[in-house]
Amino acid sequence: MAYTVKEIFYTLQGEGANAGRPAVFCRFSGCNLWTGREQDRAHATCQFCDTDFVGVGPDGGKFVDASTLADAVLSRWPAVSNGRAIGGRPLVVCTGGEPLLQLDVAAIRALHDRGFEVAVESNGTQSPPEGIDHLCVSPKADAPLVATRGQELKLVFPQRHPAAQPERFASLDFENFFLQPLDARDPDESRQNVAAALAYCLANPQWRLSLQTHKLLDIR
Repeated sequence: MAYTVKEIFYTLQGEGANAGRPAVFCRFSGCNLWTGREQDRAHATCQFCDTDFVGVGPDGGKFVDASTLADAVLSRWPAVSNGRAIGGRPLVVCTGGEPLLQLDVAAIRALHDRGFEVAVESNGTQSPPEGIDHLCVSPKADAPLVATRGQELKLVFPQRHPAAQPERFASLDFENFFLQPLDARDPDESRQNVAAALAYCLANPQWRLSLQTHKLLDIR
């Protein structure tokens, strides 16, 4: 299988259970809930995405097979020995768009062979392939939820749609439950969203607050 990737880069994971961990981000192109074009946003299932996942960027590419994709990921890790990432806990975060439109067992195995723990950030509408080490599901509006178990459920909050309220997901089989305040274009609205998420977590201690620390630190 060939893979189309928007970008591959080394940074710190900014949110969720792995916040603060060094990681290579592999951002796959394409999504099934929004085209990525602004003219389509108002009619998309997911209307608040803040990520450019369209096409191929200067540090992305089209990879003919799983091995060449995994080699590209490995080339971004700062410490490599005998074809494997070393030092600390090497982590690759497969994200998008929606990575599970492309990520398959062959790619996961190739990344494992190069020493990586494989984390995936998904909207939950696709069945996850075997071998994922850390699955983060971020449900969107009333999109069908296929992935109902994993390491973390991360809900952008608040979402106005009644099907995207925290109560809908609280009984699912996840190890961690996070509310992530919706980052609005209006700073006042963003602050209100943080306050609302904080209040909900305090009232419902099953949930933890997840802040996008990469934005606060102004890192990629």
